[in-house]
Amino acid sequence: MATGWGSLLQDERQLEELARQAVDRALAEGVLLRTSQEPSSSNVVSYAPFTLFPSLVPSALLEQAYAVQMDFNLLVDAVSQNAAFLEQTLSSTIKRDDYTARLFDIHKQVLKEGIAQTVFLGLNRSDYMFQHNADGSPALKQIEINTISASFGGLASRTPAVHRHVLNVLSKTKEAAKILSNNPSEGLALGIAKAWELYGSANALVLLIAQEKERNIFDQRAIENELLARNIHVIRRRFEDVFEKGSLDQDRRLFMDGQEVAVVYFRDGYMPSQYSQQNWEARLLLERSCAVKCPDIATQLAGTKKVQQELSRVGMLEVLLPGQPQAVARLRATFAGLYSLDMGEEGDQAIAKALAAPSRFVLKPQREGGGNNLYGEEMVQALEQLKDSEERASYILMEKIEPEPFGNCLLRPGSPTRVDQCISELGIFGVYVRQGKTLVMNKHVGHLLRTKAIVHADGGVAAGVAVLDNPYPV
Repeated sequence: MATGWGSLLQDERQLEELARQAVDRALAEGVLLRTSQEPSSSNVVSYAPFTLFPSLVPSALLEQAYAVQMDFNLLVDAVSQNAAFLEQTLSSTIKRDDYTARLFDIHKQVLKEGIAQTVFLGLNRSDYMFQHNADGSPALKQIEINTISASFGGLASRTPAVHRHVLNVLSKTKEAAKILSNNPSEGLALGIAKAWELYGSANALVLLIAQEKERNIFDQRAIENELLARNIHVIRRRFEDVFEKGSLDQDRRLFMDGQEVAVVYFRDGYMPSQYSQQNWEARLLLERSCAVKCPDIATQLAGTKKVQQELSRVGMLEVLLPGQPQAVARLRATFAGLYSLDMGEEGDQAIAKALAAPSRFVLKPQREGGGNNLYGEEMVQALEQLKDSEERASYILMEKIEPEPFGNCLLRPGSPTRVDQCISELGIFGVYVRQGKTLVMNKHVGHLLRTKAIVHADGGVAAGVAVLDNPYPV
């Protein structure tokens, strides 16, 4: 890969002036977050952290990531409908991981009662890094797929204008024109709108399950605004509100404050800390309803690390996607090495591998939201503690992807402008809608590039480490 913006990164005074211009443009474009001091109010806002320059991404890998997204949509949908696969795959995890066990309990309860919803909606984001191979070539490797509350589709549509502005200020108009337009929030809203339409009740609402303290509100508003433009109304409520005021009628239609709900869109409920006992009861109520959940509980379980690891087993994709060898080949090409830590010989071998070469592996728990993975010395300590305990089954081991670092400036409120060595993570947003057994929509709807300084091993934008970026195709 080319070195990027090399000479431009040398001139400190120019960088500071560019950073001032970039920040003002970001604020003007709506690249916004609420502040950590006032996360429940939009009275004072700041810009969401972003890179001063777009980061170079090989065009071939960007195209590959887009090309495989519809396959990932099909795969997640297939896994969510395969109760036997989910039960078998998660059996060891739910014995040791209380959070996954609670989700699985709701899944079992809903299956036993009979699934009321007939329309299914998936809004996901598959995340990748660019492995730097020994021969110098880059390869696309999947880190994870987010099947619940996949964020930054709104802000990602606002950042291309900022990077074009920076390049135009530098009189690099040809380069500015190469920055791809990107509007994931429109595509995500199209999926919600299709599910709403198929639900078939003109006066029904979309219920967005929100957190009390939500710094990333403007990202969510972008989707709400797209829906409102189609005359679909969105109400924002917390799990606590659903517990107090949500109800089902005899046909299991969901009502909130007396209004029928067609689609439930979760932007909360992806981490254990987000559930009190009341919140678990609210989640069960929502799952039992015939409203379209995004995601339904089975689709959330399909996004767990343990499922990801099982999907990489030889022959597993062929079972889940029979008669689709091309899709299987595209999917498998993106898999990094994934290893089970279940009790037994296979798990013992994986732990021995990791302890022998700790720099080559990452230890991952069944968690979303960034900041949970263990590397290096921390991983070694954890494995030494876990290796004789059944608790190890609640983790998976993954080969560490080694991208080639590059220079960029990460712009953050209150931080000085300086050049860091960085790596990027590419996410592709996918949308699918299924009615009964018929897939009525399956598409990719845009991308998200996030970049972090290599001193940070883990963590997303929301976790305060990675920043928003745009791919500059090379």
